[in-house]
Amino acid sequence: MQEYIFKKDYKNNEVLRTSFFELAANTFDIKFENWYQQGFWGEGYIPFSFVDGDQVIANASVNILELIIHGEKKKAIQIGTVMTHPDYRGRGLSTRLMNKILEEYDNKYDLMYLFANESVLDFYPKFGFKPVEEHLFSMDYRAKKLPEPANLRKLDVTNAEDLRLILKFASERIPVSQHFGTAQTQGILMFYCLNVFSNDIYHLENKNVIVIYQKEDNNIDLFDVIGLNEIHMTDILHQIADEDTERITFHFTPDATEHLVIKSTISNDGLFVKTPGDLLYPVQVKHPITSIA
Repeated sequence: MQEYIFKKDYKNNEVLRTSFFELAANTFDIKFENWYQQGFWGEGYIPFSFVDGDQVIANASVNILELIIHGEKKKAIQIGTVMTHPDYRGRGLSTRLMNKILEEYDNKYDLMYLFANESVLDFYPKFGFKPVEEHLFSMDYRAKKLPEPANLRKLDVTNAEDLRLILKFASERIPVSQHFGTAQTQGILMFYCLNVFSNDIYHLENKNVIVIYQKEDNNIDLFDVIGLNEIHMTDILHQIADEDTERITFHFTPDATEHLVIKSTISNDGLFVKTPGDLLYPVQVKHPITSIA
């Protein structure tokens, strides 16, 4: 069997970086170039790849971050961008890359996890990963009249000043939840801001938070609340909702509060978790969508 060259952490190698971006674009329609050019590829994102000549032919990327579980920080590794060029599939390259990652980070993390698509659900249990159920949280909403209009300004990611503001919040934020949240994920968040939610980012100036949400008909999908200080979720909801709002869905785990009546439904998003010790992944939580790699 032909041997291919193993490379990792080649952010500064233009040829390999460009090939990696092309493979990601062709495999998942992921656009990394602007994210990189803006300086958002940080030290916590490390591709593990096989290379044939100057071409990246297979990859599995490591994201080093922290999980906040019941107020405590845990070292975590999230694996993402697992892909193989069509001409090189069926040669066991993804298996070899997974084994390299497991060897590299042996005893260096509390939790390792990934989100898999339906075509590879049988692949990750071979490495000790177990499927974990997620929950999606929502609440019925009844409008309350505000004493004054919300001070809400839409941010433009093509505006340098707005982008600097988003980066400041992303870099200095507190976790959206102390029950279950993430930290050290500004690179992933900035990718979502540039590529997924670029039209849905608002600065709630009187609360000093950035809110990422979409409103359609009577429903609000709340993707993230990015604050530098303690977040009062009820106040924020009253600011972004209006008299037509009937339902709010949280794409993260909201902290429990007596002012919010939250419901949850099972949401199977292909989450797989590996724990080397006796730490358990918490039940009935939702991993923040803006830090899924």
